[in-house]
Amino acid sequence: MAAALSSEHFDNLQLLLKAPSKDAVRDVCVQSYRGTNRRLEETTAETMNISTAQAAQLLCSLHLLSHHVLFHHLGSAEQILSLFPDSFHSSLKNLITKILLENSLTWRSEALRDQISLPQLKELDWRVDMVTGSDSVGRMSVPTCLVQIKMEEPCPSAGSETVSMVTVELSRESVDTMLDGLGRIRDQLSVVAAK
Repeated sequence: MAAALSSEHFDNLQLLLKAPSKDAVRDVCVQSYRGTNRRLEETTAETMNISTAQAAQLLCSLHLLSHHVLFHHLGSAEQILSLFPDSFHSSLKNLITKILLENSLTWRSEALRDQISLPQLKELDWRVDMVTGSDSVGRMSVPTCLVQIKMEEPCPSAGSETVSMVTVELSRESVDTMLDGLGRIRDQLSVVAAK
């Protein structure tokens, strides 16, 4: 959940009035979305002619504001403008709102693309084999089930495949246990879907 915006954050945003141009305000707003770092703080301090500590507070407040707008799906100028206190500088408020609206679609798609999620099942294949080697004389031929699962990784790491395959060998008892568990899952999903 996005953190709440306080009057202190809006006081920090007033530092943007020291920017030499609208483009400088735009650059700081866009760069602050991904978070702050020492280099960005120093560059912002130099551009705005403020201290590095003030630049860090400004960037943090801009970062929080942009994430608040995305988290709460604020997609109109009226919704964003309502966040600002009445005493906030009118032209600066309008400029920040315009910049947030211009970039919110890009930021939202970046957030969705970078979101961590579980692998998705793409394919499931199985077959029953007879294993003919055993340490027990009485069980020379044991049926087993080979299950091959193909999954797609939504966020593969660098150099890795997006699709991976896993083969699992299951005994009859393991298959019974798995089917019992899947039956319970099906029943629970049916109950939830019926509500």
